[in-house]
Amino acid sequence: MNRFEGRVAFVTGAAHGIGAAVVRRLSAEGAAVVLADVDTAAAEETVAALATVARERALVVPCDLTDRASVEAAMESAVARHGRLDAVVNVAGGALPHPDQLDGGTDDDWAATVDLNLAGPARVVRAAAPHLARPGGAVVLVGSVNGLAAFGGDAYSAAKAGLVVLAKNLAVRLGRDGVRVNVVAPGTVRTRVWDDQGGPDRLAPMYPLGRVGEPEDIAAAVAFLASDDATWITGVTLPVEGGVLAGPLAAFARLADGPERSGIS
Repeated sequence: MNRFEGRVAFVTGAAHGIGAAVVRRLSAEGAAVVLADVDTAAAEETVAALATVARERALVVPCDLTDRASVEAAMESAVARHGRLDAVVNVAGGALPHPDQLDGGTDDDWAATVDLNLAGPARVVRAAAPHLARPGGAVVLVGSVNGLAAFGGDAYSAAKAGLVVLAKNLAVRLGRDGVRVNVVAPGTVRTRVWDDQGGPDRLAPMYPLGRVGEPEDIAAAVAFLASDDATWITGVTLPVEGGVLAGPLAAFARLADGPERSGIS
């Protein structure tokens, strides 16, 4: 498929994990991709692994979502190179290593988590909006199932829940100009954040499909929502989570009895 041929995509958190998978997917479908990340060295490595044509179209820019000037400078660099944006994908975010407020966390801890995971994506959209194609521009925010159900991490989950309503409001505001805004909400995905937590596969029994997600699973959903295949979809949150939200009873049965006794194979 070449759904993004001749189009420009701006991807935050592009150096690792889901962000890098999004870069690979959009590049493979023809997009010129701007990789925005605080880890520019790793982003350059992501570019180096792309096909030759994709490497020639790619641009790496430093971008810190918690710094408005950094976000705006990254966007200015992208527009200076390409003249416009067709898709903006915000992957950057994450749970910060501090206790939640009920467990002794401070107001500053809470504020830092919300700033990174909710205010940060809003900064990205604000900076990108004047440059998005009208009509036809698309914004995809990567949220989490933590924003849709109780999986712990109070501040992180609250921020991810905020993305759901943020996307609805942005969809209404930008929809007048033919720009769409949607959210992808992943479950557990095999990324580096699990390296020091025993690996993600220990959570596989929670999932009715029997496995955790791969970055490519999320990249495929992002590409769909950013493409013309989704031209009448806006303001929605698409869970991409192996059934953990749809089948909790089946998941608990799998944990308690194993696949043979629960009837899940």
